[in-house]
Amino acid sequence: MPIKKAAFKSIRKDKKRHLRNLRITSELKTINKRFESFLNAKKINEAKEALQFLISRIGKAASKGIVHRNTASRKISRLTKRLNKLESGK
Repeated sequence: MPIKKAAFKSIRKDKKRHLRNLRITSELKTINKRFESFLNAKKINEAKEALQFLISRIGKAASKGIVHRNTASRKISRLTKRLNKLESGK
């Protein structure tokens, strides 16, 4: 158990941040699954909209430090590449 008041406060802050991070990562996974389902169904217009929303959420998570900025950039790049591949194959 912590002894100092500041240590108790940091534990409280860590819990709050952990819950926020879980919520945001869960949301990212859900949006990603929806995007994947549009890709599999070959619904290009819906996939484009979902990708734009997903990119904004990934960027926001990266700016908050929930996802590393290089990881965010890599994910965005790979998702965009998959959509472009589907579009060009059409």
